[in-house]
Formats: sequence, C-alpha cells, structure tokens
Amino acid sequence: MTDRNLFSDAITQAHLFSGLGEEEVSRIFGLGRRSVYPSGATIFREGDPAVMCCLVLAGRLKLTKLHEEGKEIIVRYVPAGELAAAAALFAEKKYPVTAQVVDQAEIIGWDHETMKDILLTHPRLAVNMMRVVIERLEELQSRHLELHAERVEQRIARALLRIMEQSGRKTEEGILIDFRLSRRELADYTGTTLYTVSRTLSSWEKQGWIASGRERIVIIDPHALMLFAEKD
Repeated sequence: MTDRNLFSDAITQAHLFSGLGEEEVSRIFGLGRRSVYPSGATIFREGDPAVMCCLVLAGRLKLTKLHEEGKEIIVRYVPAGELAAAAALFAEKKYPVTAQVVDQAEIIGWDHETMKDILLTHPRLAVNMMRVVIERLEELQSRHLELHAERVEQRIARALLRIMEQSGRKTEEGILIDFRLSRRELADYTGTTLYTVSRTLSSWEKQGWIASGRERIVIIDPHALMLFAEKD
C-alpha cells in the first residue's frame, strides 16, 4: 500500500490530520512502525503497560473490556483513519481495553517519546488529537446514558446506526455494515443477550428495516431505525 493510497483513503477522511499537508503526514508516518495483522490478531491487551498508540490505516479493530464477572464487553469498533490507545499512552498508564483485529488490518504505531516529539513539532496535530479524544469521551458518555436510560431495542437501533455511520457501504440492497458482525457481538456491544438481539433483528427484518445473514447486516431503512431509536 503506497502513501498515495493512504492519503486517498483513511487519511483524507481522518479528523486527526485535518489541516496538515501530505509532506507533514509523510514525515509523521516515517517516524512510526507500520505492520499488517491477520484477522483475530491481538494488538494490545487490557492491563498491559501502554507502550504504543496506533492508527488504523486499513481494516478495523475491536476494543473489548472484561467485566468483573469475566464477561467480555465490546467498547467500540475502530475503523480506518482513527487512533487507538492515545490517551493511555500519554498518561503512561495501562491499556484499559484489548484491541483485536476484526479483518486483516494495517496499523502504524508510535511509542510515547516519538509521539511526544511529533506533537511538539506539529501543534496542529496536537489540537486535532485533543478534539478526537473529546469526541471519544462524548461517545462513551452517550453510550453510558443509553445503557441506563433506554430500552434495549432502542440501544440496538442506535448501535446499528452508529456502526453504519462509521462502516456503512451503499449497495443495491441497502447500506451494508462492511465487516463481519455476529449477533453475539452485537449483543456484547449493546449490553444485552443473544436472544434479545435475535428477536429484535427478526422483527425488524419482517418490517423491512434490515436484512441479515450470518455475520452480515444490511440497513434497508435507516430512517425507520432512527425514528425508533428516538421514540419516547
């Protein structure tokens, strides 16, 4: 994958590099370590010292956290163009989540000292990164409110709309969530059971809002899902 490919895909769409030129981004990339990981690979584990933050160039990461009872919770999906573990790296703390590759992914990573030097040299990047961290906090606050204040079916609708916005691809059938997403994973992401997710998706299929198969979901009527999610 060439730098030109990267600029035309993940980087030009990433808020992280807003206002930076291609030469600046190339220099930043040159200071990182680029690697390709297969599906299912673990990039870092919850509880390990945070030694690297990483940018997803292609593919997708799944961030998970272990509940105190040992249940795995999906915190969020990280698509191409987004950072993972930046806050933990700068705080010099442990990784709060585990990052796994959903499909084959290309990652570029920077250690603490390298990233600190990059931000001192490129203050615009530091401002962008602060904005990104704030957006992530707001997203986590919204999900926390959803878990405690909304019916489970509304949570599922919001989750599908959020994932669709990040990873949707238009097809003749509708908007395809462009990675393998099982009903079990959707249940873990929304804090509910596999039975509830299956029952809810089956109901929405009958109404023509979605189509689903094995690890595949197509949003046919996103407007209907949005109205349902916002319903009092």
